[in-house]
Amino acid sequence: MGSILFGLIPALGWGFQGIVMQKVGGNTANKQMGMVLTTLLFGIVIAFIHPINWSGTLVAAAAINGIPWSIAQILQIKSFDYLGVSRAMPLSSGLQLAFTAIIGAFAFNEWPQTWQLILGFGAIALIIVGVALSAWQEKSGDAQSSTSSSDITKGIIITVISSAGFVAYATAARFFSVDSMDLIFPQALFMFISTTVLAFFMCKKLAPRGAGDPVEGVFGKKSWQNMATGVLFAIANITVMFSNQMNGVAVGWTLSQMNVIFSTLGGLFILHEKKTPKEMRFVIAGMVLIAIGGILIGITKTGQ
Repeated sequence: MGSILFGLIPALGWGFQGIVMQKVGGNTANKQMGMVLTTLLFGIVIAFIHPINWSGTLVAAAAINGIPWSIAQILQIKSFDYLGVSRAMPLSSGLQLAFTAIIGAFAFNEWPQTWQLILGFGAIALIIVGVALSAWQEKSGDAQSSTSSSDITKGIIITVISSAGFVAYATAARFFSVDSMDLIFPQALFMFISTTVLAFFMCKKLAPRGAGDPVEGVFGKKSWQNMATGVLFAIANITVMFSNQMNGVAVGWTLSQMNVIFSTLGGLFILHEKKTPKEMRFVIAGMVLIAIGGILIGITKTGQ
């Protein structure tokens, strides 16, 4: 029971991460730089406390963990602009749950018994239905929602790609069998370097001519303010790695993705994202199905 409760800590961090990020504001580069600056600080502190056993395997795990995360996180932040937090997070969480559960079951043999496979894949089916419901939108002629169908399509495509990146982030440590404490600093280093490269590219490519120094765009005031978001991410990031070690990827990542409850309700009631009455019913129904699917996958832990 203790490992299951520990596995829910990342859900709190990631659940409120998107809410705080949208409240603080700034461009995509600012939001992500704030997160990685804090994560790097956490990593440096932990490296002093826990000397790292460096190896080629550790560096490879950190690269496959940190670089896809940077790309996935930027895409997820962008998806908030297209879909809103209350729609993007259930969609993202549902896809990640399905992908990581499948990898955990087949790559890491985390569901060796028949009943675990039946229960696990039944739960994934619920999650897929929940994802479809949470992403549903009324036709523009009948709806009060301000999200256009083209934005919905772009948001869904971006979210699918970002979810694949998050799966690499979730499974790298387990795949390479490296210690989570050893991984924290090199992972943060790769996150920082890759995010800095991507952020400078975005500021130079997307900013209008004469818009100013890209350094100011990447390391501007909003980047430092978004370090508050980074505290939530860093706590979730560290605890999810230990949870994946204790519970296995299929269960550990599933528990972390219960952030859907906090992020969806926060998007609706804190950020006041607009939904028609029918859309609200669909989003809440989808969120409930995703949560039930996550709980069922968590039950598969009892057979290990």
